[in-house]
Amino acid sequence: MSGSRPGGMIAIIASLVVTGVVTFLIYLAFAESLDAVRQPMTTFVPKSDNAELVHGVYKLIFWLAGAVFVGIMALTLAFSLVYRERPGREARQFHGNSRLEVVWTLIPVLLVVAMAVPTFSAMSVLSKPAPQGALQVVAVGHQWWWEFQYPELGITTANELHLPVNRPVNVTLRSVDVIHSFWVPQLTGKIDNVPGHDNHLWFTPTEARPEPYLAQCAEFCGLSHANMRFRVFVSETPAFETWVKDAKTERVAPSADLAKAGEQQFTASGCIACHTIRGNPTAVGKIGPDLTHFASRTTLASAMMDRTPENVRKWLHNPPAIKPGSLMPNLNLSPEALDKLVAYLDGLK
Repeated sequence: MSGSRPGGMIAIIASLVVTGVVTFLIYLAFAESLDAVRQPMTTFVPKSDNAELVHGVYKLIFWLAGAVFVGIMALTLAFSLVYRERPGREARQFHGNSRLEVVWTLIPVLLVVAMAVPTFSAMSVLSKPAPQGALQVVAVGHQWWWEFQYPELGITTANELHLPVNRPVNVTLRSVDVIHSFWVPQLTGKIDNVPGHDNHLWFTPTEARPEPYLAQCAEFCGLSHANMRFRVFVSETPAFETWVKDAKTERVAPSADLAKAGEQQFTASGCIACHTIRGNPTAVGKIGPDLTHFASRTTLASAMMDRTPENVRKWLHNPPAIKPGSLMPNLNLSPEALDKLVAYLDGLK
């Protein structure tokens, strides 16, 4: 028996080393998720107060779960080596150890308490009303695009949400058809948009940057659920105020002949039945996105494509081919009609 102790210690040390190496390899496999550049939909790089609060709870649970994983795997491997059956020795069995039973009952209880206290604390903060002075935004889910209304500013836009840094934003969530879910991984957790019922969330963005925060509908809502994306732009206050000023203006009347013909084509093709363009008295439709400043956006088709003349043309040529189930039909437009419409839309800044 005296010779078994060094062997047992070696087995335990070897078990810890093996478990540590495996854990490190698992970490490396998921380390890319910590890089917000390569993984812009990551939740591991929070950029708002409430996202940071949730991430703090997540980190605690992550490390507790990691410690449990390492401990159980190391003990399992060590016991398998030390107490294994081999020539000259039978496998050892243990029964009825009251102290161990109390310990392995208390440990899970303590772990649950350690997770529950900060979780309920975070939930208490998140369930409070938004701070006074919060920017009011209404996010309306459609199949399959997002409408953003700023009731206090008199602005309506689509698929691109603009916010000022370090100012709370209170988002009212609505849906006009089925259940959707508003989710900006780096800014806020998901909350559902439920037809006939208003939900709310609030957060304060803490980092302004030129590139957008990517976002997504997180509740299956039909054929093009995965194509229901949007972007959130967080700017310094002066830049946001400039955006507000520009967004309030009506469309500039086209001056080039091709764009003028495009405005007529926009009416002739029936686009006015679904889309609003402020300043165009015939374009007052509410079914599709407001296109007043379409050319100032970075994307189209609910952030599926970069807004370039080539992509605008592809989209207008056959919307359902790009976004299956799209309510915008294939109008079978001629090449000449497409040229006119692209020229007109490209001037809506």
